[in-house]
Amino acid sequence: MNEHANPATRTRLADMASKARCAHVICLGLSALDQIWRVDQRFSGESEKIRSLDYSTLGGGMAANAAVAIARLGGAAAFWGRGGDDAAGHEMRSALSAEGIDVANFKLFPEGRSSVSGVIVDKSGERQIVNFRGSYPERADWLPLDAVAGASAVLADPRWPEGAVALFEKARALGIPTVLDGDVAEAAIFERLLPLTDHAVFSEPALAAFMGSASDASLAKLARFNCRIVAVTRGHEGVSWYENGSLQKQAAFRVRVVDTTGAGDVFHGAYAFAVGMGLAVRDAMAFAAATAALKCEHSGGRAGIPSIENCLAFMRTNQ
Repeated sequence: MNEHANPATRTRLADMASKARCAHVICLGLSALDQIWRVDQRFSGESEKIRSLDYSTLGGGMAANAAVAIARLGGAAAFWGRGGDDAAGHEMRSALSAEGIDVANFKLFPEGRSSVSGVIVDKSGERQIVNFRGSYPERADWLPLDAVAGASAVLADPRWPEGAVALFEKARALGIPTVLDGDVAEAAIFERLLPLTDHAVFSEPALAAFMGSASDASLAKLARFNCRIVAVTRGHEGVSWYENGSLQKQAAFRVRVVDTTGAGDVFHGAYAFAVGMGLAVRDAMAFAAATAALKCEHSGGRAGIPSIENCLAFMRTNQ
């Protein structure tokens, strides 16, 4: 297996760059406001107080970060989600809109409370996160599902199951690829979503929690859900996936890691973008891996997301 994209792949990606705006991806799920503390060393697990070297407040959330990645790569992104009609909700909505993302269906509920995360990032770029998932109605009957017909692909994380089921069912009926960001969630949620998923991409902790192990053997057992692709991202070890019953691997690109926050979200967004553009799975995995790697060279979940031109240049020099 070639570690990274071969010349033919890069030619296809370069052609994709000129057509990026043709990709329209709907991202549904979590938008959170990330409060980030930078420290020398993370909490050890005991009761303790540590000193922060820096502090910032940034937009985050799995599907929201994926939408930002798609927009930065030149695609047309829409974010469908829920927030509270509070300061955090308005800040998140404004930040996504400033990225050129369609937020018409980012609904802020008067009775809701927005999702907020606390993120501790150490000097190696590794992090610890505590998240309040927010409080708002579960119903999804307000979503404009007729708009799905104009999408090239759809992506959902597991934080709003009712919305994800509605989106994936509509996309499946129209033959539009569905991409699941398999972050840690209750098993019952995956049992609902995986039968509607074409491309399921898990994190290692989520796969281990759902299947009892994050091994490739455990990944293979997901075949019972009949997804086209089941994958697991493994950080600096790259990504593994099964396609037509065959195990495939994509190595991680080597970069100077500053902050891994949001790397998985960016991977999912870039992957959905590539799938929406019609790339083969191996090409889509290489492109997503490169996009996520470049993000890790910068602080924050969004600051380092590259343009498609920067991503292609990086791939050309990192074969």
